Amino acid sequence: MFQEFKKFAMRGNVIDLAVGVVIGAAFGAIVASLVKDIIMPPVGWAMGGIDFSNFFITLKGPILPTLAEAQKAGAVTINYGVFVNTLINFIVIALALFALIRGINRLQTKPLPADATPPPPPEDVALLREIRDLLKSRA
Repeated sequence: MFQEFKKFAMRGNVIDLAVGVVIGAAFGAIVASLVKDIIMPPVGWAMGGIDFSNFFITLKGPILPTLAEAQKAGAVTINYGVFVNTLINFIVIALALFALIRGINRLQTKPLPADATPPPPPEDVALLREIRDLLKSRA
């Protein structure tokens, strides 16, 4: 069983998946910072200095001005501002992956279908082949 697991774990697909997960986590951290530190401040400023991370509803406990204070006091809260930030993170990640995959797909050549016939050669190539064949038949 150990040998079978070792064979499975050393397959190229498993290694590729592991690398993808690690790079994905790093990419997620970069996008989270992009959204939190670069995108959200101008959006908040444009909306009158609003900080989305402090949008919350207190269900139980003291009503405090910031989410950090409410959580420190043990209040039960619905943190919809954090959800908005997470949603924006997802949208940025989805757009970045879409652009990346679209670029990769454009670089890849598309294989011809099995039933497709190759296009006819250009006229000059066909003429040169005809001349070649005539010269071969004379010799």
